[in-house]
Amino acid sequence: MRFSATVTVRLRPGIADPEGSTIERAVSALGIAGVSGVRGGRSFTFEVEADSESAATAVAVDVATRLLSNPVIEDHAVSIEAK
Repeated sequence: MRFSATVTVRLRPGIADPEGSTIERAVSALGIAGVSGVRGGRSFTFEVEADSESAATAVAVDVATRLLSNPVIEDHAVSIEAK
């Protein structure tokens, strides 16, 4: 079966996020009120060929852990959808 995987990578809480801070200041400069706590991140999508959803999830988690994120400063979330 073919699955679509999405991996979202974000800085861990407590790690400085200059991109998020810059976006937050820009939102304020645009006159948009009520936006705070902006955190940047990255999103990756790819396809996985696997026998089951749990096997596809395991592959996506392995890719996220070993390649797409730095586990010292980043967290990742994986979602899988059957195609």
